[in-house]
Amino acid sequence: KEMERQGFELPLLIGGATTSKAHTAVKIEQNYHAPVVYVSNASRAVGVCSALLSETQREDFIARLDKEYEIVRDQHSRKKPRSAPITLEQARENCAHIDWQAYQPLQPKSKGIHTILDCSVATLRQYIDWTPFFMTWSLSGKYPTILRHEVVGEEATKLFNEANALLDKIEQEGIIKANGVCGFFPANSVGDDIEVYTDESRQHVLTRLHHLRQQTAKSKGANYCLSDFIAPKSSQHPDWIGAFAVTGGIGESELAAQFKAQGDDYNAILIQAVADRLAEAFAEYLHQQVRTQLWGYSPNEDLSNDDLIREKYQGIRPAPGYPACPEHTEKGTLWQLLDVEERTGMSLTESYAMWPGASVSGWYFSHPEARYFAVAQIQQDQALDYANRKGWNE
Repeated sequence: KEMERQGFELPLLIGGATTSKAHTAVKIEQNYHAPVVYVSNASRAVGVCSALLSETQREDFIARLDKEYEIVRDQHSRKKPRSAPITLEQARENCAHIDWQAYQPLQPKSKGIHTILDCSVATLRQYIDWTPFFMTWSLSGKYPTILRHEVVGEEATKLFNEANALLDKIEQEGIIKANGVCGFFPANSVGDDIEVYTDESRQHVLTRLHHLRQQTAKSKGANYCLSDFIAPKSSQHPDWIGAFAVTGGIGESELAAQFKAQGDDYNAILIQAVADRLAEAFAEYLHQQVRTQLWGYSPNEDLSNDDLIREKYQGIRPAPGYPACPEHTEKGTLWQLLDVEERTGMSLTESYAMWPGASVSGWYFSHPEARYFAVAQIQQDQALDYANRKGWNE
């Protein structure tokens, strides 16, 4: 809408983990007169831009796009909710009922904030989940079996070898760096919010983390909210919450720009894809260190990398903007809590996108019953309640 208001004529490409073709067609494309293209992964951006710039392809490309969006909007309008909506009061009554009297939250062994600068690439590459890397290049298949696939195996192996050669170069020459920060704070839940305290006396609130609750009728199971997994203030059990922000891409954008300036789009995409894998690997590695050492609530954990990818550990690390906490502005609170920009060089844009793009941030919950879930659609009563808790007047 803002681009339309300011008279932009540039095409708009939409991508990222929290976007979709349906979201683009229903929520974005209709608000802007210039072409709006959903790009499912970075490898397809070059082809899209080529079509938009081509005098012979542009018109047909846009016509096909318009037709696709009409179909998507029609399908979306026909969709019916899988379950009926309920009131916020009803959802809260069906919260996760955890027996806090039978559970004593564990204090972190290393309290406070911890900064990790130039984390070892030799360490991080051991935690890489390679399957999404191949998806970046539109190669479907799970690692390592994709390397033996009769159709795409040869190309997948070539990509894998070139990515690892790049990792060797990063490891030896330090051409991009991985920085991160994590911290642990005294906390208790109050309704759907989590109070974070200035110190262990818990007399003064440092900040509040605001969360949303699932709001559809359920025949079994709870209407989850992340605050359910932190001991209520009324329980008088002192609990803790963790936070983190990591990047595998300090220097990545400059390198990608150099490759693009040389007309080398392949290596520009490759460096971005590898940096993205490093960021995710850093998040995995740091969470392991948190569970086994820094917080130490699972000191005897002994999991393979495949087990880590399958999330067979205790605790969760939900990220603002993702299904369990879909509202992006909470990243601003996380940034302030950890002093992320000063400590790591990572920053947030005005729309709360992380920079560098190869970055991950989120919260740490330690309770054994903590689980991932999708808030999904909320109702007007919760939207108004959330806005009031956030202090949004309009």
